[in-house]
Amino acid sequence: MRARVFVTLKPSVFDPQGRTIADALRSLGYQNVEDVRQGKYFELDLATTEAAEARTVAAEVAGRLLANPVIESYRIEVD
Repeated sequence: MRARVFVTLKPSVFDPQGRTIADALRSLGYQNVEDVRQGKYFELDLATTEAAEARTVAAEVAGRLLANPVIESYRIEVD
């Protein structure tokens, strides 16, 4: 089973990389881009056929290693 983990900065955390990307896009002519928030994406291939177990393992991995819970949040999708 595959779990996808999307890690993003919490809304209250300043995102300098996202700001730089937004500024660069505007300089390239994309004036309708108001803001960019950057993040991380992970795919975990798990040895289980149970969606609930895959979600539990992915949440443990995200909480312990993939995301910094002080400044980041995460979202999990399971196939």
